[in-house]
Amino acid sequence: MRLAYLYSIVAKSQNPIKTPFPRHVSLAVSALPIMADSEESLRRTLAEKQAALDAQAEAVRALKARPASASAEIDAAVESLKAFKVEAAAAARRLQAAVSRNGDGSTAGSREAFRQAVVNTLERRLFYIPSFKIYRGVAGLYDYGPPGCAVKSNVLAFWRQHFVLEENMLEVDCPCVTPEIVLKASGHVDKFTDLMVKDEKTGTCYRADHLLKDYCKAKLEKDLTLSAEKAAELKHILAVLDDLSADETSIGPSGLSPGYMRPETAQGIFVNFKDLYYYNGNRLPFAAAQIGQAFRNEISPRQGLLRVREFTLAEIEHFVDPEDKTHPKFVDVSNLEFLMFPRKEQMAGESAKPMILGEAVTKGIVNNETLGYFIGRVYLFLACLGIDKEIECSYGWIECVGIADRSAYDLRAHSEKSGVALVAHEKFSESREVEKLVIVPSKKELGLAFKGNQKLVVEALEAMSEKEALKMRASLESKGEVDFHVCTLGKAVVITKNMVSISIEKKKEHQRVFTPSVIEPSFGIGRIIYCLFEHSFYIRPSKSEDEQLNVFRFPPLVAPIKCTVFPLIKTQKFDDVAKIIARSLTAAGISHIIDITGTSIGKRYARTDEIGVPFAITVDSTSSVTIRERDSKEQIRVSIDEVAKVVKEVTDGQSTWADILWRYPAHAASLADEE
Repeated sequence: MRLAYLYSIVAKSQNPIKTPFPRHVSLAVSALPIMADSEESLRRTLAEKQAALDAQAEAVRALKARPASASAEIDAAVESLKAFKVEAAAAARRLQAAVSRNGDGSTAGSREAFRQAVVNTLERRLFYIPSFKIYRGVAGLYDYGPPGCAVKSNVLAFWRQHFVLEENMLEVDCPCVTPEIVLKASGHVDKFTDLMVKDEKTGTCYRADHLLKDYCKAKLEKDLTLSAEKAAELKHILAVLDDLSADETSIGPSGLSPGYMRPETAQGIFVNFKDLYYYNGNRLPFAAAQIGQAFRNEISPRQGLLRVREFTLAEIEHFVDPEDKTHPKFVDVSNLEFLMFPRKEQMAGESAKPMILGEAVTKGIVNNETLGYFIGRVYLFLACLGIDKEIECSYGWIECVGIADRSAYDLRAHSEKSGVALVAHEKFSESREVEKLVIVPSKKELGLAFKGNQKLVVEALEAMSEKEALKMRASLESKGEVDFHVCTLGKAVVITKNMVSISIEKKKEHQRVFTPSVIEPSFGIGRIIYCLFEHSFYIRPSKSEDEQLNVFRFPPLVAPIKCTVFPLIKTQKFDDVAKIIARSLTAAGISHIIDITGTSIGKRYARTDEIGVPFAITVDSTSSVTIRERDSKEQIRVSIDEVAKVVKEVTDGQSTWADILWRYPAHAASLADEE
């Protein structure tokens, strides 16, 4: 099988255009900055000042052109011109400050400096590095080093605990290579291809939406002569950029190959639905989960771990009765409050707003309880990892988790393409008499009338809702014909009475057969980890205040190493105690580093703070040791026999550091302990 990448495929949040995934929300969607009244007024003020300046400059030129003009009159006009220049320059500076400032008050320059400090630390301490570095690397590919691998492993372990174990999910592991027919059925091949453009001079390719986004942002930030109206127009383009079609950008992609590296892990779950449903005792609801590699043919990879060609996805497909999307545990998360960015606000160019989850479900902003339940659970998962309440980083707002109600689209598409019914059954205790709509197109008559378009017309007729079908039947009976719009043809056709039979029949049924709906939380693990890196990073001064120390404040849950073991001074008896403690930590399953070098204890603290180790054990006697907490620098004294138990208690989340402080005596560290 020939392999190819499929271009980036993302179901965007609450997309107003028609997509196979109609109700999709994102816990952290790309929220665009809004033109505040102050910025708009500043643009208008600058335009007024510039107009006055231009008028005064013209007046000065006119005076100088007149032979009879007095020098005093010209001097006065020039002085006025200078004053207008000063005012215009001041207005330009105020506007520049406004457009350069981010929502949190920081400037683009400060964000760039912060990002560089984080990335330098991550690469220097080998959290991740560009792949194939000795060969100058490959854009969009990265290797995780030892601490990065540990963080990733811890994140995935907690994901399994928080979701798979909590919800009794069925975990699967499917191949990365996907036949074209599968992605044809899912709609990815035909409908979810990013558009690209090529620079004819350099041959460089770019994603069209990225190019347009960069252009609009650059104009807004650097062109101070933009009118308020033009600036508003550019901001509107940024707000609706994800919804622009190929026609609106006038760019088209190239052809695709018959086999692909998968763009998501979901399709492997959908095609196995029948077997998973049987394995689950033919019961709904149930969920299947998968962690695996996915691939996107990024045209111009950038933004480090946020936009790569190969990455790890963790996806959940929760199968539910489309007529009952309530969730018994929704009450557990219904009182959570966080920012939401509903479709109405997105399309109007407004900002996100805080909302109680239960209220959002009641108002229909979140479509149903099951969707709401997973939004809440995802929120709690990210908060436990150490992610801020809003997933904003130095690159802006980042979509790390997409939470979609994919309805029954995927299962129906694969049923039709494969010929295997991917359905569920609800057995009735007693048979029920039901009325069923029966639509029987006459393929012979439709073939004579529409020839090559017969199939599309038949599919459109069979897909009619009961309301549409009954309205058509009434028109056919009264008029003998009716205009019928066929979406796939993009036009209306005339249907006559002999072309279709529409009736309501009464039948007795012993069971209900239906296609389940799917609620899908999809996690970009690399993006989550990068945001965790930024949200956990801070800088503090050293003891001498002439040096700054980098620290990652990882929660013990995800820290790459849980603790370090340091003999205070290099002596055999302290080294022996350190080794005993190390063995007890290993037996308890606690990752640790033992450092018996002669380096000062302060430098060793700083070294491990920089990779986010939450606890440091210092051996300063043969009977007890001190345990230091990374961020507060507080220390307690614990007997050697209790060390592993105490550390495990905190790293497993059974107790907090505050609980430990209450139970064990505090230890006053000497000034020499900290650099």
